[in-house]
Amino acid sequence: MTGLTLVDCGKCSEVTPPMKRTLAPLLTLVLTLSASTALRAQDLALPAPQKTGGLPLMEALARRASGRNFDAARELSTQQLANLLWAGFGVNRPDGRRTAPSASNLQDIDIYVLMKPGAYVYDAAHHTLRLVVAQDLRALGGKPEAPVTLIYVADLSKRASGTVESKQNVANINSGFISENVYLYCASEGLATVYRGGYDRQALTEKLKLRPDQGLVASQPVAYPKP
Repeated sequence: MTGLTLVDCGKCSEVTPPMKRTLAPLLTLVLTLSASTALRAQDLALPAPQKTGGLPLMEALARRASGRNFDAARELSTQQLANLLWAGFGVNRPDGRRTAPSASNLQDIDIYVLMKPGAYVYDAAHHTLRLVVAQDLRALGGKPEAPVTLIYVADLSKRASGTVESKQNVANINSGFISENVYLYCASEGLATVYRGGYDRQALTEKLKLRPDQGLVASQPVAYPKP
């Protein structure tokens, strides 16, 4: 029986094609790796933000501060991440308006989120993180020990008139509103954060696949404070 191998199994014989026996483990390995990659490299649907609770506003203002010493061993929960992004620039009204203002309501700031599994962009309309690249880019954000770093990116294409410089200036102001919301959430939640201009702009621009009409504004790492 050409092309087949007879395997003695006691009272009966099993006829097994050699190629099938060789490919079976390989196929299993490929399927396992594919499934593993699919689990790592995918969008992240966030839980609904918790819109009640937390510190009263005046107490949060009293605790608001910049913190630079982060606990690298402690992660944020998915719920904390959802609350953080919604507080920063989430949708808080049926007409799509946000928790932070923007000039002419053009919403020209996108929040990119750097975490260990990859870099994402926050889709506020669907309260979802869209995967940009399945790579840990936190070191490029300036504070690799922080479990989460927010990168504020200006989409200059949303503002039709004005020079590039004027558009960027407006975007800088708009990012300040968002960062202050993040500060207040962190103060309420007992987290540390700081608004930073020091990070690898060129490398991040390339890794995040930004268009020529997109410009980096600032980074804001978020973590538990170091004990």
